Amino acid sequence: MAQWERLTQLPDAYKQQLDELYNRDALPMDVRHYLSAWIEKQEWQRAAQDHDFAMALFQVLLENLDIQHSRFVQEESFLLQHNIRRRKQNFQGYLDDPCALANTILWFLKKEKEILQSADLAEQVQLLHVAEEAMETSSQLDIERKIAGLRNEVECMERTMSCLEEQQDEFDFKFQTYKMEAVVDEAAKRKQMQVFQQLINRLDECRKSTLSELNKLLDRTDTLIDILVKKELVEWHRRQQKACIGAPENVCLDQLEKWFTYVAVCLFRVREFLDKLEELVGKVSYQNDPVKSQKPKMQKRAETLLKDLLQSSFVVETQPCMPQGKGPLVLRTNVQFAVKTRLLVKFPELNHSMKVNVCMDREAPQIKGYRRFNVFGTKSKALNMAESQSGGMVADFRHLTLKEQKSGGGGKGINDISLSVTEELHIIHFDTLFEMKGLSIELQASSIPVVIISNSSQQQSACASVLWFNMLSVDTKDVMFFANSPAATWPQFGDMLSWQFLSATKRGLNEAQLEMIAQRLFGKQQTYDTCKVTWSKFSKENTPDTFWAWFDGILVMVKTYLEDLWRDGLIMGFVSKSKEKYLLKKKQRGTFLLRFSESVIGAITFSWVEIDMNGEPDVKTVQPFNKVDLCQIPFQEIIRNFQILEAENIPESPLLYLYPNTPKDEAFGKYYCEKTGSDSPYIQYIKTKLVFVSKEKTLEARSPMSSGMAQGEVLELMSGLGGEAAEPGGSPSLLSLLETGLPEPMLSDSLEPADDQALMFFQTPFDFVDPHLLPDDPELHDFPLTGFNCLPPQSCGSIFQ
Repeated sequence: MAQWERLTQLPDAYKQQLDELYNRDALPMDVRHYLSAWIEKQEWQRAAQDHDFAMALFQVLLENLDIQHSRFVQEESFLLQHNIRRRKQNFQGYLDDPCALANTILWFLKKEKEILQSADLAEQVQLLHVAEEAMETSSQLDIERKIAGLRNEVECMERTMSCLEEQQDEFDFKFQTYKMEAVVDEAAKRKQMQVFQQLINRLDECRKSTLSELNKLLDRTDTLIDILVKKELVEWHRRQQKACIGAPENVCLDQLEKWFTYVAVCLFRVREFLDKLEELVGKVSYQNDPVKSQKPKMQKRAETLLKDLLQSSFVVETQPCMPQGKGPLVLRTNVQFAVKTRLLVKFPELNHSMKVNVCMDREAPQIKGYRRFNVFGTKSKALNMAESQSGGMVADFRHLTLKEQKSGGGGKGINDISLSVTEELHIIHFDTLFEMKGLSIELQASSIPVVIISNSSQQQSACASVLWFNMLSVDTKDVMFFANSPAATWPQFGDMLSWQFLSATKRGLNEAQLEMIAQRLFGKQQTYDTCKVTWSKFSKENTPDTFWAWFDGILVMVKTYLEDLWRDGLIMGFVSKSKEKYLLKKKQRGTFLLRFSESVIGAITFSWVEIDMNGEPDVKTVQPFNKVDLCQIPFQEIIRNFQILEAENIPESPLLYLYPNTPKDEAFGKYYCEKTGSDSPYIQYIKTKLVFVSKEKTLEARSPMSSGMAQGEVLELMSGLGGEAAEPGGSPSLLSLLETGLPEPMLSDSLEPADDQALMFFQTPFDFVDPHLLPDDPELHDFPLTGFNCLPPQSCGSIFQ
């Protein structure tokens, strides 16, 4: 299907993005529409760089516009003729620079692809929840049917009340007329009284029928409120909890608002019907009048239902969040945060009339050391329809801050339980008063528990608490959750980890990646479904290098430096060393993959397969690169420039195919810097790196480990990538590392030296590590060498750690 055709079939949300994209004159949407097939077939990339080719396409574009204009002339579409003529006149401005037009069209086509990719991603996420969404759709249809039935009954009740009033007016008119006529004849009087008795009997039956129908209406309403409050709203609260920790959940309240509002309207109509009955009874009543006996009970029931509905309709739509925070529910003292409340029962007449007030920890637990806070800022706002894009009744608090109470705060309590700062949970409360048509009800809402920190060093641990609570707890008022935190099952835990990547990068974790993490936590198992992760194992063990610190370090690195590569699926990421070797040894020479370090927090490395002199596959690995390296040079440029200098001094890149078999430039080419060589913005970083090469003289050459061999005989200091000679007295050579006899954990295979290999090591970041230097031990981990007197400390990414 053509690109433009796919775009026009997208859901409305993505069509809105398309509309915003073409809300400019550079490439009018009507031109894109009418010439879509032709535009998508042209080589605009080539035209952007080739003036003659661009001019040829420019001329064809103008001819196509003329053809389209002729069609409009035949169709007698005057407005379309006018528009297309103006478009052609505007395009004439590109006559002197057709390459600029090619670049413009190329840019629009790229943005269109981004919209399609975003829609495809949303569709993939949707497919993960097909069964759940099918149930939701079925549930929604059921509610819509009940709402339609309720609406029909209200309309019927309005007609019934009208008929009842007409019937009573008829009786009242005839009876009042009879009294004024003062009939004397007893026979006529008895006959007339019989007529009145028939009328009153009919009126009584009509009143009983009306009350019965009103009871049925209240029954329907009760059932619907039960579904809305105890099911739909509860599920929305749970979805919101999961959305706060990255889950792709739908937390839009518009549908619930529609349902809540209609049910509230219905109940107010029932109150009006009951008031009307009372008014009719005031005009005409009789012995055993059913309205007098049943109306008070029905009135109370209607008001109870309305109260239940209204008290449930006041919610926190957007949970507390700092503008510069990593996510919601982690707040910092003296730093502004925002939160939004919403009333799901929308009555326009209440716009700006209901004040919402904010307070903290209304019922704080009495435990030792539990801190108390005061709220500062604009603590009172009116519910209004101006601050919501959908027109909902919201109070949007944007400038609130928290300050710890200095007196009468933490330190005292009747409970000996002690929680860390990031295990303390606090709740923000909101109050308002609903007053309408004689009804006055106090409404309250509360946030999901927040974690309050005082400095940025607590941020990571606070995020862990938020993730753990909202993954496992459905009781959003349980501030003592961490006093006895339950364990998480692996399916729960794995989903939560995947959500972190999905929300940060729009690409979650696949089954293979999750399996590697599970193996890291539980060891090799046939199935991990019954395995459990404790709160301590997630966030406390091996402090400060906890599991969460390791995982979050990777997440931050990917989001900051590698998001595009991750989103395109170029990074395998979570793969163990043994699995890495198993995968690569079956592939052709030069196949490589990218994985996250298992022990260096926030670092990435790559390994590739070579063929040794015996024809056997040999996997090699570099030291991990962390933010020190990646903030200086993009990872794709590291991969692009990485080379080994063979014995003949011929530089060669060992990275040829991204696993499983994608040519390197095909995989990473679109991310390369356009400037190369001396024009590259990273040349200064690259050219200052040193190269060491192992000289391969003969197959019988002495080992670099031989004590009688001088360093100059084994290693030769080469020039940097930029051709500059190495400075004397520089960093230690590979030999000095080997002579220490200390194993380098990133190296694998055996301690036997590779006499027959030419090795090049970039000091930073292109460090080549010979896997023959150490035995293949799956338990070995990546960690930097520190504390070795012979090696000065370097940034991650260098063999000289």
